[in-house]
Amino acid sequence: MSSLVINDLHVEVDTETGPKEILKGVNLTIKSGEVHAIMGPNGSGKSTMAYSIAGHPKYKITQGSVKLDGVELAELSVDQRAKAGLFLAMLYPIEVPGVSVANFLRTAKTALDGEPPKVRTWVKEVNQAMERLGLDTTFSSRSLNEGFSGGEKKRNEIVQLELLNPKFAILDETDSGLDIDALRIVSEGVNRYSAQGDRGVLLITHYTRILNYIKPDFVHVFVDGHIVAEGGAELAENLEIEGYDRFIQAAKANA
Repeated sequence: MSSLVINDLHVEVDTETGPKEILKGVNLTIKSGEVHAIMGPNGSGKSTMAYSIAGHPKYKITQGSVKLDGVELAELSVDQRAKAGLFLAMLYPIEVPGVSVANFLRTAKTALDGEPPKVRTWVKEVNQAMERLGLDTTFSSRSLNEGFSGGEKKRNEIVQLELLNPKFAILDETDSGLDIDALRIVSEGVNRYSAQGDRGVLLITHYTRILNYIKPDFVHVFVDGHIVAEGGAELAENLEIEGYDRFIQAAKANA
């Protein structure tokens, strides 16, 4: 069984007025086969956690650790973290003009496996993954994310997830900007990935609507750089009714 263990994680970013601490001691363990949902208001630090785990240079870990199967990720480069089994679906997938989706996927798969995939079977796998995510196979020849709609970018991220099949997937607001049909299609892709039984998912979201399709084993409420409440799917249902206000007020009172 694999595990992603976050222990006492503190992260800061540089601002015009100096370093600012965003994460203030996060503790979280995700095991293979589990789906964890992170919920919280804007500015609470959810995306900071995702990007610091993945190795974005903007985010500096000042204390604590993040270990994947006992290996300290802070000691690894971004590509080494991916090879170790970590995947990040970004809130705003970047455009890469001149690099086709097909070339990107093949290069990524080659880097992870140490050898290029067999052309005949690989093309078929790519086309099938795209069709499952409701993308025309002609997307393979287009520059990565260039001119894609928001929904197409998010679906393309899940194509990558299915083909690269990492140990752990961090999905940063994958539901953002999706219409009802795209949300269902993307959710089905995430469910196919997690249904393997030995994969872990960390799903970051503001809203409960995606949790109608992807059922979390654990829900964590994130406020002011901390996890302030934890529970099962019923916690998300309560948030839909009550909102985050009581958690925000409690965090202010304890500041």
